[in-house]
Amino acid sequence: MTINSTSAGVAGSPPSRAAWTNPIHLWRTNMGLLLAAITLIALLIGWIGGSLTGALPPWAVTAAALVAFIAGGYSGLTGAIEEAREGRLDIDFLMIAAALGAALIGEWEEGALLLFLFTLSGALEEFAMDRTRDAITALSDLRPDTATVLRNDEEITMSVDDLTPGEVVLVRPGERLPVDGRVIQGATSIDQSPITGESVPVRKEVDDQVFAGTINGGGSIQVEVTARAGESTLSKIITMVAEAQENTTPVQQFIDRFSQPYTYVVIGATLLAILLPWLFLDEPFADTLYRAMTLLVVASPCALIISTPASVLSAIAAAARGGVLFKGGAYIQKLADINMLAFDKTGTLTVGRPVVTNLHPMTGHTTEELLRLAGSAETLSEHHIARAIIEEAEARDIMLEAPTGFEAIAGQGVQAKFQRKNYVETVYIGNERLYMSEEMDISPAIRMIGEALRKQGKTAMLVVRRSTVEDTLGSERDWEVVGFIAVADAVRPEAKASIAALRELGVQRIAMLTGDNDAVAETIAGEIGIDEVYSSLLPEQKVEIIQKIAAEDEIGMVGDGVNDAPALATATVGVAMGAGGTDVALETADIVLMSSDLSRLPFVLELSRKADRIVRQNIFFSVGVIITLVTLTILVPIFVPHFMLPLPLGVVGHEGSTLLVVMNGLRLLTMRPAR
Repeated sequence: MTINSTSAGVAGSPPSRAAWTNPIHLWRTNMGLLLAAITLIALLIGWIGGSLTGALPPWAVTAAALVAFIAGGYSGLTGAIEEAREGRLDIDFLMIAAALGAALIGEWEEGALLLFLFTLSGALEEFAMDRTRDAITALSDLRPDTATVLRNDEEITMSVDDLTPGEVVLVRPGERLPVDGRVIQGATSIDQSPITGESVPVRKEVDDQVFAGTINGGGSIQVEVTARAGESTLSKIITMVAEAQENTTPVQQFIDRFSQPYTYVVIGATLLAILLPWLFLDEPFADTLYRAMTLLVVASPCALIISTPASVLSAIAAAARGGVLFKGGAYIQKLADINMLAFDKTGTLTVGRPVVTNLHPMTGHTTEELLRLAGSAETLSEHHIARAIIEEAEARDIMLEAPTGFEAIAGQGVQAKFQRKNYVETVYIGNERLYMSEEMDISPAIRMIGEALRKQGKTAMLVVRRSTVEDTLGSERDWEVVGFIAVADAVRPEAKASIAALRELGVQRIAMLTGDNDAVAETIAGEIGIDEVYSSLLPEQKVEIIQKIAAEDEIGMVGDGVNDAPALATATVGVAMGAGGTDVALETADIVLMSSDLSRLPFVLELSRKADRIVRQNIFFSVGVIITLVTLTILVPIFVPHFMLPLPLGVVGHEGSTLLVVMNGLRLLTMRPAR
């Protein structure tokens, strides 16, 4: 039962299914159950026809025993030889030695039973672990092998591996996207759950980013390739998860280092168990050898060695299915230990772009009129605030018109002209500096409205219009204040509930680190329930705060993976929002929330803590089983004469404990993020 806790994935390229396996693994998964069945049939034939009824001649019983030992010992012998070539002895060697020892003392049936259970346990164990691997490696099947490329108005079918950035790919309704890219024509809804874990399709329009392996909905789109197949987000996910299994937990690292010398200790103890009673206690050699073979079986640490990787692999698979990626098994344990979480504000607790938060029309004007004038004036602007106003108008189905003249006034606002039937209407949108320069007389009452909005951490813009009558040259009407529009970086809808859920999970301190001013920071923090706020920070000041806290406690940092990279690297564990900057996030953070959904954070924290508990349960249980069986084998006979633990019972206890810890770890696969 060679237990390999690391993956064979090659860094830098997504592993194929074969990369997760080796020849021994293939034999065990494909032939393990067959070999176990052959062993059991030969064992039953030899036992019933020989010891039980005597119906078979001795040569037939011997032949059945040989078949049982060859079939049952094949996997273990192969594994033992592979390890021996590297100068090591492992558990496979212990099991083969125990079976041969049983045969040597005339108990071939018990040796064959040991090999049967050993082979069956190994096959079932590999089958169970494959469920975990398959949850991850199935991602490699998501990307199509070919794509429809548009060249010179012709459709050409090409291998996805041959596509280069700049190519244009046609994706029809219902097809999987073959590449990472940018929509350049068309609109659709895309099921991104394989990549981001989002439960509902996401609307995609021109300039939106799309991922390989996701599923196109009802619209046909053209996508410009932005990354080669091997550099896509899907490929990076597969590679990262493969490498994650090589980055083991401290507990697993200790057990891996411990297992090899422990094997030699067991071999040494077995030899002493043979020699000492035989030489000094005048015990029959057959009894001494039987007890020694039992010790060889029950002291083998199969369950202990598999206890951690079974749980860690299951946790990584469950997290990946929920749109959360661990860059290593070690970060599962680190996340479980944190007592404090620090959040960046922009792009993490907020959506990272301004949205309209307040519409305050003046007397005599309506909300619809305010948005229509402002949205129409901003149609030629490229400013992010203009985009927010236009999106709000479009969401309310308000028709906009393009101005005949437009001027952006840096740092102040914009003005736009509209040609009417017999006059020109000029619309101004901007801050106080714009109206001071235009020598407008804004009343104190109106100014108080703007000041109140600004104290809430919002950007307040006044919308004013005036008209120039064409048939009376130079005649102008008075300034007409239409109303205020306020925009702000909106809080993520799930932020408040996620912070509350983290507190329920026992996170003692939650802080916000931001470069924004005190007013904005306090407003956002109060809205979502964060009481520890650090504002007006430069990136290096964020690092200083993280360093100070990390010196006293375990802290996690959650950011967008760009300007927060130093703080993410400094914290005990860094968590990045993946959707806004996936490339940077995958490189920087220890954990990535692929959909940038904060509700995944309580899920992954609970998952890591449950995984940590299960690992501890498995370790205590497996060690307890070994101690119990060794005690029954060696110590109890000292006080209870003629007591001898039956070898089959030792085999069942040993192999049964191995399967139990594997099944306990696989419980993590059932965990799902809350919807």
